[in-house]
Amino acid sequence: MNTELQHLIKMINQIADNVAMGESAELAAAKVADHLCRFWALSMRKQVFDYVDTGGEELKPISRAAIIKLRSG
Repeated sequence: MNTELQHLIKMINQIADNVAMGESAELAAAKVADHLCRFWALSMRKQVFDYVDTGGEELKPISRAAIIKLRSG
């Protein structure tokens, strides 16, 4: 795993932690997906999509759910 991907994983997990406070997992994942859609470049999202395809073991559950939601449109 390259340094850029490690940084992206760290960021998405931090976003998930911040958004998840007081929210259901489903709503938190939707908010994280919205954030990624609005503020992350497609190239950044693609790296995380590819990471999920290889297992995505370092993603927190809300982060993983957000990526799956974002990918499904």
